[in-house]
Amino acid sequence: MRKERRRRTKQWVSAALLMLALTLVLAACGGGQKGETEGEPAAAGADDKVNIVTTIAQIAEPLSVIGGDKVNVQSLMGPGVDPHLYNATQGDIRKLEESDIVFYSGLHLEGNMTEIFEQIGKNKPVLAIAEATPEDRLLKDEGGAVDPHIWFDIDLWKGALEAATEELKKHSPGNAEYFEANKVKYFEQLDELKAEAADKMARIPDEKRVLVTAHDAFGYFGRAYNMKVIGLQGLSTEDEVSLADIDGTIKLLLEYRIPAVFVESSINKNTINAVIEGAASKGLTVKLGGELFSDAMGEAGTTEGTYIGMYRHNVETIYHALTGEGE
Repeated sequence: MRKERRRRTKQWVSAALLMLALTLVLAACGGGQKGETEGEPAAAGADDKVNIVTTIAQIAEPLSVIGGDKVNVQSLMGPGVDPHLYNATQGDIRKLEESDIVFYSGLHLEGNMTEIFEQIGKNKPVLAIAEATPEDRLLKDEGGAVDPHIWFDIDLWKGALEAATEELKKHSPGNAEYFEANKVKYFEQLDELKAEAADKMARIPDEKRVLVTAHDAFGYFGRAYNMKVIGLQGLSTEDEVSLADIDGTIKLLLEYRIPAVFVESSINKNTINAVIEGAASKGLTVKLGGELFSDAMGEAGTTEGTYIGMYRHNVETIYHALTGEGE
């Protein structure tokens, strides 16, 4: 309890210092960008690049495709970074303040940055794109918390990117047709990816359609492809993993005779290793099926550093581990 109180106090102090830094930055910049009317961001001309800052790469990379050569896109969180626990740096605040538009996922994914977004939003467009998702399409845990990992449902993520594109069009109306054309082409690729993933997942035998991961980030993926999903941690990586969680997961592995479990690129691997060892002690050999990308994508410049490449990597990794094909 004392450890938890100290952790919360440390987070509060850190947030307070960053908010002070943000206030000073905004004051130094006069509360607006050069050439703006107070309270109204200047619309970019047809020849101007729109400076976009996002939190996660799952937003940044698709928008770099949709925006093409009319935008500059920066993501605050790179490979291996956990957005649930992320605290903005003073450098991040400077990037946010110097941007034209800020896009974040929302639904409490970047919970430690909420107040910063509220402050930045007083001077420019700041949009939580996942919050465009219809309420009845959102998943919730037993306590009523919304699952923020909607990028694993391609249709829902298209809706979020649609909201971002519309905001981009408003900011740069001279490039609206260009953005729309790029979006249409990109969405066609996403539709192809969805069909490919559905075909692949459908070939996993029913009795093996159980996805065990480090934390509960794959609920939308499971719903989309009719798979049972078990996450050792809850929706947020702030949640604690208990011995009961580990024991319960081992019992399910024994019940369903699941051949593989998965680690995540942004999550500590110790709990998954504990599950593998626990299953072995009960006479069941469970292999490590591979590393999945959940809250973060791969390195920029790699296939897995794109949304499509990251998604396809996960599909292939899950398919091969649960079917044993390609070994």
